[in-house]
Parts: sequence; C-alpha cells; structure tokens
Amino acid sequence: MEKEAVLYERLPNDKVRCLACARYCEIGKDQIGLCGIRGNKDGKLMLFVYGKVAAAHIDPIEKKPVIHYRPGTKIFSVGTTGCNWLCKYCQNYDLSQRRKVEGDDYSPEELVRSALDNKCHGIAYTYNEPTIFIEFARDCGVLARNHGMFNIFVSNGYCTPESVNMMKEFLDCITVDFKGNGEQKFVRRYVGIPSSEPVFETLLELKKTDIHVEITDLVVPQVGDDLDHARKMCKFVYDNFGPEMPVHFLRFHPDYKMMEFEPTPVKTLENHYDVAKKMGLKYVYIGNVPGHKYESTYCPECGKIVVRRYSFDILEWNLDESNSCRFCGNRIPITGRLDKDYREKRFQMVI
Repeated sequence: MEKEAVLYERLPNDKVRCLACARYCEIGKDQIGLCGIRGNKDGKLMLFVYGKVAAAHIDPIEKKPVIHYRPGTKIFSVGTTGCNWLCKYCQNYDLSQRRKVEGDDYSPEELVRSALDNKCHGIAYTYNEPTIFIEFARDCGVLARNHGMFNIFVSNGYCTPESVNMMKEFLDCITVDFKGNGEQKFVRRYVGIPSSEPVFETLLELKKTDIHVEITDLVVPQVGDDLDHARKMCKFVYDNFGPEMPVHFLRFHPDYKMMEFEPTPVKTLENHYDVAKKMGLKYVYIGNVPGHKYESTYCPECGKIVVRRYSFDILEWNLDESNSCRFCGNRIPITGRLDKDYREKRFQMVI
C-alpha cells in the first residue's frame, strides 16, 4: 500500500520537500528520499510503506527501554523497512538499511485489532525510525487511543517541529536515543548525519508537549564513549528537564559493519552513570547488562531499591498506591501503577 504523506511541502518544478525528519530531503519527480520509503510521485510526496509492517513482536515495555511509564505492561511493537540514519552498528540493519519496500499488509484497523487480540496495553513504533512513517503511525495511534491503548515511539530524535506537532495527536511516550554521547565526529562517521543538534532541538520541542520522555545513550567503546560529551548531554537534560528525567546508558554489542569492536566495558558504563549522577540526575540506568545493580530504581531520598529489575523483568515493587517509596514516603516519578499481569510472559513473535 502507499498513501500521500502529510508532512511535506511542494516546490517548483514538481519537487517536494519532506518535513518528517531533520534531513528535509528535497526530492525530484520519481525520486526517493534517503530513508527509502518516502518519494515523489507525480509531484506528491508518497509514503510507500503505509500499511506495510516488516516486523511485529510483543514485548515488555521495559525493552524499549521505558521504565517510568506504565510498568509491567505488554506492548505490540511494529516497524517498517527504511531509516533516516545510516548507523554502522545497527542491530536491525536488515530492516533499517533495506531500501526495498516489503512487509505484511495491515490497515490501521487491522493492526490495532491484532494488538487488542494479543491483549497488549500499547503499541510501540520501533525497529526503524518511526518518524519516517509517522502518518501511518498517527492513523494507528489515534485508533489505539480510542480503544484505550497508549502509543510509544522509539526514536533517534532526528525530527522536526512539524513531526513533533503531529506526535501530539496520538503519542503518549517517546524514548530519544543519543548515540555515542551525541559527539559530532562520532555521528558523522558512524551515523551519517552532520551533527546531533536536531536531536537536542527535538527534545526542546517535546518539552512543550505532554508526551512522556526518557533518554537513552548508546555508549560505543573507543569511538563514542567520551565523558566530556556525556557530561554535556547530561547538563542539557538537567538544565532543560530537571533532575527527574530518566537517562539510560546502553551497552553496545558488535553488529553490522562494526563487528571488530568489543562490547562496551561495564566500567565505561559505570563511569557514565557516575557523570550523570554528579550532574544531579536522580534516575540513571545501565542497560543491556542483565543483573547489573543499576538496572533497578533507587529512591533518591533513602537510597533503597524501590523497583528491583533483572533485564526486562520486575522482581520487586516497593512503591505504595501513589508510587511513593514504602520506606520513606518519597514520591517516585513513575506514571501508572504496576500492571497486575506483569509476571506473565510478555514476549511473542507476530511477524
């Protein structure tokens, strides 16, 4: 299926300018943007993956990673082919770097019905950058909300004011993923973008909305682990969002075109954790290291574990009905109570 996009403007000589992401591709007639899924057809910008789902899985919300919003819920995760980034380490490169429109056909109604039939609480648009198929996500997301579900973007944050404005129509939560601490040399060489500045700008746009935000940062050893840049990123988060913004430092695993690299040393991740805590951030996490003590949530007042985790599983919940610490009464900024079915199996492949 394909459908005319919403986020674009017409230019002279049948050219169009895409407004979905910060590349702002200017696309001539019968040409396709860098993402591979938005192209000019007869002077109109078309979304070629509208209704084309290349991957669908059921996941715990904690896998996104989202841990301060609707904990313990089950998520219907979907993605398409294509991406607006060219990450050399991408673990989903078979989808994101594929420049051929493929996938199973799902109308928004069918996708939402599948999520409901699988007893999911929300839909996550993930695996590739969801902003590039935002019109399809929006149509699915509006329907999902009408059925009592919520919507999540797992995004690189390389967005525009226009795409953030569309997010307000349906999106409840977003993780914005920095790579290599957002350092310019890293993103130019390994991501294929001029700089991470649009990611910072997107966060400032998101601040104007009611969308729940969590920050992740993929720490890549040797080339994307500079603590000065981690400090700069954390200062931006603290200054603009305050000390309660969750920040996740994620371990890199070798994949795609970066197989010669080793996984991020745990000590490197712990050093990043220390930087963030010294900057005043209260809720800092280490991800992709199952069993690490910093997977859990600690009360910043009394220091005790209020949510104990192992990987994506919740092992212990020490919050009362108002999500306050049972030990000292300090309010923990987690949206929603722990879902009653959090112990159930929350992994299942759909496509």
